[in-house]
Amino acid sequence: QVQLVESGGGLVQAGGSLRLSCATSGRTFSNYGMGWFRQAPGKERQFVAGITWSGARTYYTDSVKGRFTISRDNAKNTVYLQMNSLKPEDTAVYYCAADALTLRSRVTTAAPDFGSWGQGTQVTVSS
Repeated sequence: QVQLVESGGGLVQAGGSLRLSCATSGRTFSNYGMGWFRQAPGKERQFVAGITWSGARTYYTDSVKGRFTISRDNAKNTVYLQMNSLKPEDTAVYYCAADALTLRSRVTTAAPDFGSWGQGTQVTVSS
């Protein structure tokens, strides 16, 4: 069983930046792809960004391309989401998730493919 703990959320003005972190424990972090999802009030959970186990491939939902960057540090068992040029519509609870399969060669965007989830961290962007 893997444990995921997000941090770094908060309140920021539009145009500002935040960096989310997700620390993991419980299994070999470097064997698994990772993803970030978000859920706004009254809306379904949405894929935001993903990265393969090696870090060689990343994928972003269209609305965050050019503004968000996902990265990972396998030595620290941590995945990051750098969020720049934040907009009010980015307001949501952000969750990190770990792929259920090892060494997947591509980034998966489907929530059912992720076997472990963090508790979420709130990001609020004021206008």
